[in-house]
Amino acid sequence: MPAITDAVKFENIAREWRCKWSGDNEKASLTAAQKALEEVLPKVKEVSGSVQRVVCGGCLDFKVVVKLPAAKFGDWEKASFAPEADFLAKLKGIEGISSIETQTYTLEEM
Repeated sequence: MPAITDAVKFENIAREWRCKWSGDNEKASLTAAQKALEEVLPKVKEVSGSVQRVVCGGCLDFKVVVKLPAAKFGDWEKASFAPEADFLAKLKGIEGISSIETQTYTLEEM
């Protein structure tokens, strides 16, 4: 099992795609972000058995978390996290979407 320290071991790594959406136009950017996710979701599910979407109505976050076993993560990383580039490009084309970012971290059930 991989470890960051002797006390912090992990079996899973997650890649997060996130952005901020706007409440303007009856939350049109949130609706468009969801549609963009649905367009790439079949490809994402080919990579991982775990895909979660997080939406916060208070801070206007839209996040997609793709979790997979650490042993499989390197292969996905070598493939540039496909379809990440397609999804991020879709987000960039949506009016009202801002602060598009990615992050990689470990993710464990406790």
